[in-house]
Amino acid sequence: MKLIYQVDDKPKFGALVVFAIQQLLAIMTATLVVPIIINTNDVLVEQFGEGAIGMSSAAALFGAGVGTLIYVLFTKKKSPVFLGSSFAFIGSMVAAFAGATTVATGYVGLIIGAVAAGLVYVVIAVIVKLVGVKWITRLMPAVVIGPTVSIIGLSLAGNAVGDILTGGKPETNVYAALFCGLMCLFVTIQCSVYGRKIGKLIPFIFGIMAGYLFSFILTFIAELSGMEELVVLDFTPFANLVDNGVTIHTFFQVPDFTFIKAFGGFDGVSAGYIGTVLAAYIPVAFVVFAEHIADHKNISSIIEKDLLVDPGLHRTLLGDGVGSMAGAFFGGCPNTTYGESIGCVAITKNASVWTIIAAAIGAILISFLSPFVAFVNSIPSCVMGGVCMALYGFIAVSGLKMIQNVDLNKNKNLFVVSVILIAGIGGLSLQFGKVSITSIACALILGIITNLLLKKGPEEDVPS
Repeated sequence: MKLIYQVDDKPKFGALVVFAIQQLLAIMTATLVVPIIINTNDVLVEQFGEGAIGMSSAAALFGAGVGTLIYVLFTKKKSPVFLGSSFAFIGSMVAAFAGATTVATGYVGLIIGAVAAGLVYVVIAVIVKLVGVKWITRLMPAVVIGPTVSIIGLSLAGNAVGDILTGGKPETNVYAALFCGLMCLFVTIQCSVYGRKIGKLIPFIFGIMAGYLFSFILTFIAELSGMEELVVLDFTPFANLVDNGVTIHTFFQVPDFTFIKAFGGFDGVSAGYIGTVLAAYIPVAFVVFAEHIADHKNISSIIEKDLLVDPGLHRTLLGDGVGSMAGAFFGGCPNTTYGESIGCVAITKNASVWTIIAAAIGAILISFLSPFVAFVNSIPSCVMGGVCMALYGFIAVSGLKMIQNVDLNKNKNLFVVSVILIAGIGGLSLQFGKVSITSIACALILGIITNLLLKKGPEEDVPS
């Protein structure tokens, strides 16, 4: 892939700010939604009451920014990936609150769990540093890692399609939502393919703004005509900023950081509770390790530099692990490398790590600006669904590109790819108590096992 900006290129300041905003728009919705999922979890609402958990999306965004800067530092500014709130740890976070006697104790549990998960990465990093990464290449060659990367994108396809049919309110007509989502998608495509240099570099900004504009127009028509099914845009996030027409939130507002909300919760921490938290977090860390490798193989193929060798898997693991600890300390959510960020790099051909640094700084600053957070929260699901159709699709295609040189006329290669694709697309996942092994991890594990079983098999061609 011919990149417009290489990893170490530094765009001019004005362009850098715009590129950073695009990265933020690509990752922000997912990062902000993790705390919302925890806040509205049925088990926790029943245990503590509605709204009692009170995790802050702004704090999660701040934590993602800090975690990303730490990751960039550990990887010596060689890996252009943004770290955001990890969905894989949602079950672990729920378990931390569910096993707590008070909400404050639950926040302590979030920090303990993230530190434990981060230490898993640190231990693996030390092992990798001692024994090298060649064993990973042997264990997960292109025939294994390629379809696994594709599964990362394909497993999110349902989310993108579901979002593109969803408007701002339950009564929104699916065709109105679909129209806005497709406008976003098509404008993004047009800018990326036919646009001049700036259009090719920030197609998502143009796409999201177009989708938002059409959503506003349809909602305005709905207000005039009384046709509620055309209401695509929900202004509730902005309404929450005012009371009786008077602004109650200042433009600058300090997020509710996790370490602050944990004060007073240490009295409820017992050996049994710590054991519960560790059991919920540590196994998930090993699962996410597999996805960590797949993501870095993916971004390596895009920038045409093997990040597992330089700066090294041990450094990417340390950056991810320590970044997760810092992210949870501030925002409660362990971080992980984001496929949306990788997809953004692939589509825009902008691999500048300075864009990632600027986006991380922007995330930190924006987390204090409640109007901007409200704006992002007001972007209709259908508009983000349009963006994600492109982002997730590029992830899937980049995985397929990894196996373009794999000889699929060989039965053993064909079986490996087949097992991974079907297990991943079919949604094969396992649950052991509070530990969940995702479909991506299951597909990767099955692929590794199949490849090992067939590695020494005869070079037999597939029957024509």
